[in-house]
This record gives sequence, structure tokens and C-alpha cells, in this order.
Amino acid sequence: MQMPEPDAAILARKDDIVAKLCRILPPDAVISDEAETRAYECDALTAYRCPPLAAVLPRTTEEVAAVLRLCHAEGVPVVPRGSGTSLAGGALPTADCVILGVARMTEVLETDYDNRFIRVQTGRTNLSVTGAVEERGFFYAPDPSSQLACAIAGNIAMNSGGAHCLKYGVTTNNLMGVTMVLMDGTVVELGGAHLDAPGLDLLGLVCGSEGQLGVVTEATLRVLPKPEGARPVLIGFASNEVAGACVSDIIRAGVLPVAIEFMDRPCIRACEAFAKAGYPDCEALLIVEVEGSPAEIDHQLGLIAEIARGHDPVELREAQDADEAGRIWLGRKSAFGAMGQINDYMCLDGTIPVSELPHVLRRIGEMSRAAGLDVANVFHAGDGNMHPLILFDANRPGDLERCEALGADILRLCVEVGGCLTGEHGVGIEKRDLMGDQYAPADLECQMAVKDVFDPRWLLNPAKVFPLAVSGTRRTGAARMAAE
Repeated sequence: MQMPEPDAAILARKDDIVAKLCRILPPDAVISDEAETRAYECDALTAYRCPPLAAVLPRTTEEVAAVLRLCHAEGVPVVPRGSGTSLAGGALPTADCVILGVARMTEVLETDYDNRFIRVQTGRTNLSVTGAVEERGFFYAPDPSSQLACAIAGNIAMNSGGAHCLKYGVTTNNLMGVTMVLMDGTVVELGGAHLDAPGLDLLGLVCGSEGQLGVVTEATLRVLPKPEGARPVLIGFASNEVAGACVSDIIRAGVLPVAIEFMDRPCIRACEAFAKAGYPDCEALLIVEVEGSPAEIDHQLGLIAEIARGHDPVELREAQDADEAGRIWLGRKSAFGAMGQINDYMCLDGTIPVSELPHVLRRIGEMSRAAGLDVANVFHAGDGNMHPLILFDANRPGDLERCEALGADILRLCVEVGGCLTGEHGVGIEKRDLMGDQYAPADLECQMAVKDVFDPRWLLNPAKVFPLAVSGTRRTGAARMAAE
């Protein structure tokens, strides 16, 4: 994956830049030792690594603003970082950049149960948001598989979702307001503790912008009352295509489960070995969860079972108690880690119309065999958010390149059937050079024009999202502005 050459003039000024950072931040908030900066050389897309010039760990919005103001004056690129769980290289540094991590910004700033919101610093982890309100019977709905570790900052940057996004939506549907610092140090407030903000939907623009427009330091999030109850059901099938067809029929019937999750045989085996969830021995497995009162749950599961039986399932089994339900979800939530125990893999994130699931799963199987690389599938089937895991050997020459080529073809397939390149992982560097397969030049120009407004010197999160071939002119112009 190509990255721009670092600015030699910035590298030559490292000691001076670090000294200035140390003057505006506490002593323990600046990391510049080469060995220590290696902790920030990559995110969860570990195939690409590059230690940054330095890393800073502010604790307040004011400290973030001071860092950005200094870097703007010095012409130093800044890469915002949450918990570093990005699977798309969204927090990959360049050698001439400063990593701005929000990991120490974890405070709960306000809770309002009457108006159903919580305001937090964005270094707080996803799961700990629910932890802050669950004693009062509330929860935060978006639940990425990495929710134990991922930060709200990264969730906002990538518009993350999770297993329950079918019913509750992704981050943008649960984000009410943000405090954001622009590259020049200006602090802005967007949205707030109310249903809608007047004027242009700038909050919608920021959510999913991948750190291109500003650094979000505080977030007002919607919290919801916990449902009366929930129950998952396991449905096993003899093929991926039949499982995909069942998903399509459930959605077509107008039933709205809280989640429909898909796993194929390689994932089933890995997750069962890890969680001992009692998954059936089959080619494809659906985990379908519904919620509500006991009567509502029974009614919905009855409809789902009727639809599933029309596809000749090899097993149809409801969770009998909370412990079994917990183990079922532990297996699914641990899928990426469980697969990582047995193989190197690259995780994709294309999204397709649900009706195309059978076709796309069949084509992925054909493409996998043609490329000579196994593909395991685990994904949010209810909204068509695919997560094919391409298995490869990182120590075998040429395997990574073959993996990337197959991944690009699968993502192009998603676009061809009416879907898109990413559902919740973001573009980062992983899909950056595929943006031209989804967007026309004029579309990319409009998106880059937005970045021009928020970050005219193009210093925030360099070399991400936009293909280098089309963003090069702007980056060159930004460098010239910095020099002047």
C-alpha cells in the first residue's frame, strides 16, 4: 500500500517540535522516544506499520486544541487515534506526523435519563458507555465486536455499527452532538442534547468522516431503556446460499429482529472451540435475536421459525436461558479473535442489498477457489454488511499481495450488485484506492472540497480515504501553504 514520502524538513525539526509540544502538555503526555512510538506504528490493520514523529495523549479539549494549534502553525500532519482498533488502517501514521490519541479522555461529563442522553469524552470505550447507565436500566445501542476496547472517537470517525444495528442503527443514528476541534485549534459545537439541530446537518457530515475534518473530543449519545427481554435462536443450514436466502425472506416478511448474524463453517468451528456455545455442525449458521415482552418474543420467533423451516434447516434451536444466550453471543463477538488464533487474515467490510446475499456468497466461494485462498464469512446479515475474512500466510512471499487482490475483487463485487465499499470499518488506507470504483471523479471532487473547508492545509489524517492519484494536487498545495 503506497504512502506519501515523509517531509524531510519536518523530520529535521523533530527535536524542536517535540520541545514545543512538551511546553504545552504535561510531561507524561508527549511520547517521542523511537522505541516507545512503535506502540503507535499501526492499528488493527497490522500489515502496514510506520512509527510516527511523536505521539501525544491529552486529557482535555483545551489540550487537544493547543496541540492542533501548534501543529497547524508548524505545518505538521496529525493523525487522530482512538483505541487503535481500526481494521482499515484509519489510524496508520506517517513518519512526519504527530499521533493525537484520546485514550486518556474517558470521563462521563453528564447523564440525563429524562431526556435519554449521556455526554462523554470520546476516549471512553463503547461498552463502558452502557456500563455507566445500565444500573438505571439504560444502554447504548451500537455494539461493534470490538466494543470492549474500541473508543467512541473511533466509532464516530468510522460510523461503526455492530450486531444490533439492524434494529437500532449505527453510530450516526445514536449520536446527538459533538465537541470538535478543527486543525487550527478552533473548538466547535455541533448538535446537542435535543432531537435535531437547525441548519445544515454538519453532525451527519462529521460522523463517518474518518478524522478528515476535525478531532472529536466530546460526544452526546442517545441511550435507550433496556428491553424487557431478548432471546436468540440458532438456525443451521447445509449451504451459505440457503442461509442467505433465509435472511432475505425474513427481511421480506417484515419481521424486524434486533440482529441477524451469519457465520460459515470455518468461523463456526473457530468460535465453537473458543466459546463452547453449542453451535451446530453445519455449513452456515444464523443467529437471530428478537426482544420485547415474553409474548412478543414468542410471536416473533414463531414467524422466524416458520420462514426458516421453508429452507430445510439442519438445526433450529432457541436459547433456553440467559447463560446459553450469553455463550451464543460470546462466540459471535469473539469471531475475529478466534479466527486470528488459527490463521492470518484480512477482514473486509463491503455492504450489499440483502436480496443479493445468495449470489454474492456463491461468487465469493468461486473467487476464493480461483485465487487459491480460503475465505471465512461472518457478518451482520440483516443489513447486508459483509465481513469476509481472507485467510493467508503473512510469512509466505506473495500471499499478502494475493490477499489484497482478492479483497479488492470482492469489494468491487459489492459495488457491482448495488452495495458499497464499507459498512462500518471505514475506508482508511485499505479501500482508499478503490474509491474510484464507487465514485465518479465529480463525486470525489465534492468530497475533497468539503475537506478543503474544514482542513484547507490537508494536515489531518493524511493519505486516507481519497486515492493519492486524485488528492495529490491538494496535498501538494497544502504543503506549499505550510511552507509559506
